[in-house]
Amino acid sequence: MSTATHTEHAEHTHEHGTGCGHVSVPHADHVDYVHDGHLHRDHDGHTDECEPAVHTVHENHSHHHDVGCGHVAVPHGDHVDYIHDGHRHADHDGHWDDH
Repeated sequence: MSTATHTEHAEHTHEHGTGCGHVSVPHADHVDYVHDGHLHRDHDGHTDECEPAVHTVHENHSHHHDVGCGHVAVPHGDHVDYIHDGHRHADHDGHWDDH
């Protein structure tokens, strides 16, 4: 799994958690929440934008994600990620990335 950057999302007043109304996404040792096209993580009393720091190819991933594939679709910036095996997959240049 790729390392993520955790940049503070300034002036974020909504508190994410169970029942907050946003899709929750397991991510390494925490949970991200889909909000306004990106992922938020509560961290040390503030909210971070949780994004992959590096490009990491998910090797040997033969399943093709798309509408109706059975995995949760997560809008993320200019594309859609899919929750699979406890992390996000993103279509990129003919392969799948781990997000």
